[in-house]
Amino acid sequence: MTLIARRATPEDAPLLLQMARDFHIEDGSPLDAAGEATLTHVAAGEPLAPAYILEENGAAAGFFILTLGYSVENGGTDGFIDDIYLLPGLRGRGLGKQAVALAIKAAQEVGIRALLLEVEAPNQRAYNLYRQMGFDDTQRRLLRMVIAET
Repeated sequence: MTLIARRATPEDAPLLLQMARDFHIEDGSPLDAAGEATLTHVAAGEPLAPAYILEENGAAAGFFILTLGYSVENGGTDGFIDDIYLLPGLRGRGLGKQAVALAIKAAQEVGIRALLLEVEAPNQRAYNLYRQMGFDDTQRRLLRMVIAET
């Protein structure tokens, strides 16, 4: 089967929020109130975070969100696949590869020169897929500091 990706709309906010909740629980980092509010904002069309609904045969199959940034090292506009998720019942059929390819295409369409993502260390299956799709392991550590509370 084939996936398509379409830009999320404000009407997709409840669907996007539910899938993101499921994804973040599965990933071990449940969404907090700020994350949930941000998803509603993203579905409404945040230009720095285009969100896409993945569909198979007209039914929701997952989502991905790109976030845009700017990097001297990466030669200008860079981006991050902030979240990418396939419904559990659809996994193991090659749709993950299609989802990543759609995210790469969407990144190109919004002008991203370099695309980054992160994968949880225990998720070897996803890591292998991303490497197969051409992502390099930078051997760097992603660090974070929250500097503003909502």
